Amino acid sequence: MLARRLFSTTRARLDTLVFVEAAGAKITPSSLSAITGAQQIGKPVTALVAGPEGQAVADTVAKIPGITKVLVSPSEQYNHYLAEEVAPLVQSVVAKDGFTHVVTPASAVGKSWLPRLAALLDVQPVSDVIKVESEDTFVRPIYAGNALATVKTSDSPVLASIRGSAFEPAATEGGSAAVETVDAAESQNRTEFVSEDLVKSERPELGSATRVVAGGRGLKSKETFDQLMEPLATKLGAAIGASRAAVDSGFCDNSLQVGQTGKIVAPELYVAVGVSGAIQHLAGMKDAKTIVAINKDADAPIFGVADYGLVADLNEAIPELTEKL
Repeated sequence: MLARRLFSTTRARLDTLVFVEAAGAKITPSSLSAITGAQQIGKPVTALVAGPEGQAVADTVAKIPGITKVLVSPSEQYNHYLAEEVAPLVQSVVAKDGFTHVVTPASAVGKSWLPRLAALLDVQPVSDVIKVESEDTFVRPIYAGNALATVKTSDSPVLASIRGSAFEPAATEGGSAAVETVDAAESQNRTEFVSEDLVKSERPELGSATRVVAGGRGLKSKETFDQLMEPLATKLGAAIGASRAAVDSGFCDNSLQVGQTGKIVAPELYVAVGVSGAIQHLAGMKDAKTIVAINKDADAPIFGVADYGLVADLNEAIPELTEKL
């Protein structure tokens, strides 16, 4: 990829800038993975934190080994991470200090503001990175994860989003970086946050859970989904996920969708119940350490990636499995 404009500054800081997201004044797991990816580029890493909870989060980020400085902009305008606000902020920080790389988690937040920043800087971002080869070469999945592309970029600065499931989370103790406040950026934003309706659960967060049980179209109804999946997830201490077919059928909320257009997960254990294994679903879970598939169709594609497969009627197998657990 060829950059149409070379980015330059008189105060060049040949460092990597990583954007750190927070939820409830805590660093998100995907941000810790993004920090690991940023460190593998091989340059000093500066973290950028934004939002009203920024100061508390910045103090935590400062303790992460390998972080050389933490920049924080605690303005209310960065609450909820509106892309129209975050992109100008990152642009102003890059313009001031001349970072050579900008890294963000490949989360809903990162996927919204990174393309806007790329447009402002006139460069091409490298999205969903699963491996860092060098400071200008990265590996990313294409074709729903069925092929891997090695991408070398000549853009400056280099913009990249990191797939959280592909990198170990950074440690949160042992560092002592300095914290510096930066001003909010002028955005001319005409978008405003109205409201949000969050699905709250005491279960582990799907994107970072070590155990996941996922239901598919084979569960037939929302009642069966709840009746079979809830007790199994409770026994395993697992998060609940679902295929797109199950979500589209109204069995559960779309926040539980796993796959190419949902969440990418890589737990220690993934139990697929009544999931056929469409290519889009496999793209979101095939990196799980151990995959268990339960389906009455012996020819279901899910068995092609499963470590353990059970061909059985899930209405009989799941209650029996739950009882034995």
